[in-house]
Amino acid sequence: MKKLVNAPRAVVREMLEGLVSLAPGQVLLDGESVVLRADTPSDVRARKVAVISGGGSGHEPAHAGYVGAGMLDAAVAGDVFTSPSTDAVLAAIRAVAGPAGALLVVKNYTGDRLNFGLAAELARAEGIPVETVVVADDVSLHDTVEPARRRGIAGTVLVHKVAGAAAEAGAALQDVLREATAAAEVLGTMGVALGPCTVPAAGKPGFTLEEDEIELGLGIHGEQGVRRVPMQTADSLVDTLLTTIVEDRRITSGDRVVLVVNGLGGTPPMELAIVARRALAALRQGGIRVERAWSGTFLSALEMPGCSLTLLKVDDARLARLDAAVDAPAWPGAGRLPKEPGVYRPSSTASPASLPAEAPQPGMDRFRKAALRVADAFEQSEPRLTALDSAAGDGDLGLSLVRGAEAIRALPEDAWTSPARALTAIGNALRRSIGGSSGPFYATALLRAARRLAEGPVDAAAWAEAFDLAVTAVSELGGARPGDRTMLDALRPAADAFAKAVRCGQGAREAWASAVHAAEAGEEATSRMQPRLGRASYLGARAVGVPDAGAAAVVVWMKALTPGIG
Repeated sequence: MKKLVNAPRAVVREMLEGLVSLAPGQVLLDGESVVLRADTPSDVRARKVAVISGGGSGHEPAHAGYVGAGMLDAAVAGDVFTSPSTDAVLAAIRAVAGPAGALLVVKNYTGDRLNFGLAAELARAEGIPVETVVVADDVSLHDTVEPARRRGIAGTVLVHKVAGAAAEAGAALQDVLREATAAAEVLGTMGVALGPCTVPAAGKPGFTLEEDEIELGLGIHGEQGVRRVPMQTADSLVDTLLTTIVEDRRITSGDRVVLVVNGLGGTPPMELAIVARRALAALRQGGIRVERAWSGTFLSALEMPGCSLTLLKVDDARLARLDAAVDAPAWPGAGRLPKEPGVYRPSSTASPASLPAEAPQPGMDRFRKAALRVADAFEQSEPRLTALDSAAGDGDLGLSLVRGAEAIRALPEDAWTSPARALTAIGNALRRSIGGSSGPFYATALLRAARRLAEGPVDAAAWAEAFDLAVTAVSELGGARPGDRTMLDALRPAADAFAKAVRCGQGAREAWASAVHAAEAGEEATSRMQPRLGRASYLGARAVGVPDAGAAAVVVWMKALTPGIG
């Protein structure tokens, strides 16, 4: 187990100390694992209805992240995935509640219900009015248990928001309870896990999954889901989750909802955005009006990879509670949506002047077939180039060149009429399709070569000079030289070998064979070089032993061109 902790038993306290150190509006209750609003009136008679929640730790930013004006007045933290004690809950009630009373928002787990419930009884005995709302929003259990026994999961955060806004507006305890209960009753959530999480005290994952397996309908304590299924695309998983929620909550066309896309702790924003994209599109296609939507990590399960989706039916009154001002560090903002995904379409687009039509020069059919062989070779070599680039870079070269291959195949017929015109078209296509550094390098090289070939007859000497100019352009653009462990370590010796062979009177095929041999030797030599440029340079000596991916890609396309040379 690798975690940034000092000692498993100290995790919760040290986490809470860190959280309040970052939040000016929060304080830590002395002697307890309880986070409070810093502006809680010392005069109990001046206190509004207090909204209190909590549960086991490991769900951050819940629950402490929602302590602030407009949401929670206090959050009670237990050990990781363990309900807080009755005494801790009672201490929180005493610290923030007064004659107006308190509402406890409790997720539907036995430990939470027992400890929060007993604390409520003890507080009532002290004269503090206390009510409880239990959240049981996990629709994945619809075929397993009765609704009252379902788990409370990420949708609980929306109940915090509704109740907190009602209390902040001055509503009486019974009115806050009524609004919170009504929200909980029309709330539905379902999750999917791509892998397990590790509780610090346990030191090992809670379950294991094969590479192609996922857990549908998991809880938030590292437990397994309701069923194990093969890995699917993001869109397919979203459809499964939404269908279950919509059917269980009886959401139909014309209904108004808010959506929460929740990461479970190990899911990057990139993937959550892909999930949100599909969820919004699917709901709109079903005629369901999505009034607000939020995407992020709201209630996690430590570092578990996966997500959950939550839908809450709304009317104008509930939407006003969700829109009310909040000063809690983890609340993400307004959640307002554009009417449709934004796409900027200029009224007029300036485009380069089209080149005049021309008849294909002799040999251009052969030229095109050679370029298409390069495209095929890029696709076939993608796994190896990805592996090489991952060893000493960011791992994107293989996929980038696959995009380049698609761009080459998509070129129109009139791009293949002359070598200069074809190289220009290929260069521009690669510039547009390949990100990172490879696109600019190859585009610059091809455009420089194309200008040379446009100057006169295209013979072996012209190709040798164009090749040399292309390699020089790459060096000028990136600042690399041979020996820096880059694509130039294959390009420069190849261009030099080709030019030398042509000057010695060798035929194009023999000269190209010499160039390919030189490129291969250059690629092999990079495995012994310490990188001096690019991301690989950050690794220093750790990159030695693996050939440079850019140099390997040069050998790929040079070999692919070989059958067409002559």
